[in-house]
Amino acid sequence: MHTDRSSTRFSVPVDAALRGAGWQPGRWDVGQAEIWADALRDHESPAGHRHSVFPAAVEAWAEFGNLEITAQGPGRQLAPVALRLDPLHGLHMARTLGDLGRALDTEVCPIGEESESRALLAIDLEGRVYALDHTGDWYLGPSIDHGLATLLTGIEPVRLTAG
Repeated sequence: MHTDRSSTRFSVPVDAALRGAGWQPGRWDVGQAEIWADALRDHESPAGHRHSVFPAAVEAWAEFGNLEITAQGPGRQLAPVALRLDPLHGLHMARTLGDLGRALDTEVCPIGEESESRALLAIDLEGRVYALDHTGDWYLGPSIDHGLATLLTGIEPVRLTAG
């Protein structure tokens, strides 16, 4: 089966959603990413929890930060979601992200949120992407590209379970 691909690394629907939000190949705002990194590093919760900041997160912010992405199409298994990629949506979630990181034996940092559900989007040291909402924690994919594709095309994510 032939899959129509855009000139980028994304499928046509994901590429269209990203470009509609203002993304283009080569987009890179490391200055804004550094501002977010400093804000997250400087934040401490009243109970003393702090954020982890690492290269995979900074790279995701530099390429996709400040985008408000609206999904295109009906979705495969679920309705696709709209996203706001701004890590400060997770500023006050340092404890929650720290708990998830400990459960996964890694560090986790915010990258944005789902616009309607307000699910927090996060990335780990290896670049794997997650969503955290009132129903649980979800694995979206092994990279930011896969995570965006999962959300923007309505692929059902994998629920994280204790075990």
